[in-house]
Amino acid sequence: MTVDRINYPELGLPVGPYTHAVIHGDTLYTSGFTAFGTEAQSGSIGQQARAIFAQLEIIAKQKNISMDNLIKVTVFVTELTDMTALRDTLSDLYGTHVPASSLIKIESLFAAELKIEIEAVFAL
Repeated sequence: MTVDRINYPELGLPVGPYTHAVIHGDTLYTSGFTAFGTEAQSGSIGQQARAIFAQLEIIAKQKNISMDNLIKVTVFVTELTDMTALRDTLSDLYGTHVPASSLIKIESLFAAELKIEIEAVFAL
Protein backbone atom coordinates (compact mmCIF):
# COMPACT_ATOMS: atom_id res chain seq x y z
CA MET A 1 0.00 0.00 0.00
CA THR A 2 1.27 3.47 -0.90
CA VAL A 3 2.20 6.08 1.68
CA ASP A 4 2.00 9.72 0.55
CA ARG A 5 3.72 12.45 2.52
CA ILE A 6 2.35 15.93 1.83
CA ASN A 7 3.33 19.47 2.77
CA TYR A 8 1.00 22.38 2.11
CA PRO A 9 2.75 25.64 1.11
CA GLU A 10 -0.23 27.61 2.51
CA LEU A 11 0.75 26.35 5.96
CA GLY A 12 4.43 27.22 5.64
CA LEU A 13 7.01 24.54 5.07
CA PRO A 14 8.02 22.49 8.12
CA VAL A 15 11.21 23.63 9.81
CA GLY A 16 11.88 20.23 11.33
CA PRO A 17 11.92 16.61 10.23
CA TYR A 18 8.18 16.13 9.81
CA THR A 19 5.46 16.34 7.18
CA HIS A 20 2.15 18.21 7.47
CA ALA A 21 0.17 15.10 6.58
CA VAL A 22 0.61 11.47 5.66
CA ILE A 23 -1.94 9.46 3.70
CA HIS A 24 -2.06 5.71 4.07
CA GLY A 25 -4.95 3.92 2.41
CA ASP A 26 -8.15 5.82 3.06
CA THR A 27 -6.80 7.67 6.10
CA LEU A 28 -5.06 11.04 6.40
CA TYR A 29 -2.96 11.67 9.51
CA THR A 30 -1.71 15.15 10.40
CA SER A 31 1.23 16.27 12.42
CA GLY A 32 0.48 18.37 15.46
CA PHE A 33 -0.62 21.91 14.63
CA THR A 34 -0.44 25.00 16.83
CA ALA A 35 -1.37 28.65 16.42
CA PHE A 36 2.32 29.55 16.00
CA GLY A 37 2.73 32.32 13.45
CA THR A 38 -0.98 33.23 13.46
CA GLU A 39 -2.75 36.21 15.00
CA ALA A 40 -4.02 33.84 17.70
CA GLN A 41 -0.54 32.83 18.87
CA SER A 42 -0.82 34.93 22.04
CA GLY A 43 -4.59 34.51 22.33
CA SER A 44 -6.82 32.37 24.49
CA ILE A 45 -6.95 28.61 24.18
CA GLY A 46 -10.23 28.97 22.25
CA GLN A 47 -8.67 31.43 19.80
CA GLN A 48 -5.69 29.15 19.33
CA ALA A 49 -7.97 26.13 18.73
CA ARG A 50 -9.84 28.08 16.04
CA ALA A 51 -6.53 28.96 14.35
CA ILE A 52 -5.53 25.31 14.39
CA PHE A 53 -8.84 24.23 12.90
CA ALA A 54 -8.43 26.82 10.14
CA GLN A 55 -5.19 25.03 9.25
CA LEU A 56 -6.85 21.63 9.35
CA GLU A 57 -9.59 22.93 7.10
CA ILE A 58 -6.97 23.92 4.50
CA ILE A 59 -5.76 20.32 4.48
CA ALA A 60 -9.31 18.95 4.23
CA LYS A 61 -10.16 21.25 1.31
CA GLN A 62 -6.99 20.25 -0.52
CA LYS A 63 -8.16 16.62 -0.33
CA ASN A 64 -11.74 17.54 -1.36
CA ILE A 65 -13.18 16.48 1.97
CA SER A 66 -14.79 18.48 4.75
CA MET A 67 -14.30 18.71 8.48
CA ASP A 68 -17.14 16.17 8.70
CA ASN A 69 -14.48 13.59 7.76
CA LEU A 70 -12.54 14.29 10.97
CA ILE A 71 -12.56 11.00 12.87
CA LYS A 72 -9.99 11.47 15.67
CA VAL A 73 -8.13 14.28 17.39
CA THR A 74 -5.40 14.23 19.99
CA VAL A 75 -5.35 17.50 21.92
CA PHE A 76 -2.31 18.54 23.93
CA VAL A 77 -2.82 21.41 26.41
CA THR A 78 -0.39 23.18 28.69
CA GLU A 79 -3.00 24.03 31.34
CA LEU A 80 -6.35 22.67 32.43
CA THR A 81 -7.80 25.94 33.72
CA ASP A 82 -9.61 26.86 30.47
CA MET A 83 -11.30 23.53 29.77
CA THR A 84 -14.82 24.99 29.66
CA ALA A 85 -13.74 27.52 27.02
CA LEU A 86 -11.94 24.79 25.06
CA ARG A 87 -14.92 22.42 25.21
CA ASP A 88 -17.27 25.20 24.08
CA THR A 89 -14.99 26.10 21.18
CA LEU A 90 -14.54 22.49 20.09
CA SER A 91 -18.28 21.83 20.32
CA ASP A 92 -18.89 24.84 18.10
CA LEU A 93 -16.26 23.71 15.58
CA TYR A 94 -17.42 20.08 15.46
CA GLY A 95 -21.14 20.72 15.21
CA THR A 96 -22.84 17.32 15.00
CA HIS A 97 -19.73 15.54 13.64
CA VAL A 98 -17.89 14.97 16.91
CA PRO A 99 -14.68 12.93 16.46
CA ALA A 100 -13.09 10.49 18.86
CA SER A 101 -10.74 12.49 21.06
CA SER A 102 -7.92 12.30 23.57
CA LEU A 103 -6.82 15.17 25.81
CA ILE A 104 -3.32 15.19 27.25
CA LYS A 105 -1.91 17.75 29.69
CA ILE A 106 1.73 18.54 28.91
CA GLU A 107 4.34 20.74 30.56
CA SER A 108 4.84 23.14 27.65
CA LEU A 109 5.05 23.59 23.89
CA PHE A 110 7.97 25.03 21.91
CA ALA A 111 6.81 28.65 22.39
CA ALA A 112 5.74 29.82 25.85
CA GLU A 113 2.51 31.51 24.70
CA LEU A 114 1.19 28.39 22.96
CA LYS A 115 -1.49 26.64 24.98
CA ILE A 116 -2.66 23.90 22.62
CA GLU A 117 -1.50 21.54 19.89
CA ILE A 118 -3.81 19.27 17.93
CA GLU A 119 -3.14 16.17 15.80
CA ALA A 120 -5.96 15.02 13.54
CA VAL A 121 -7.03 11.94 11.61
CA PHE A 122 -9.40 12.19 8.63
CA ALA A 123 -11.24 9.53 6.66
CA LEU A 124 -10.79 10.00 2.91
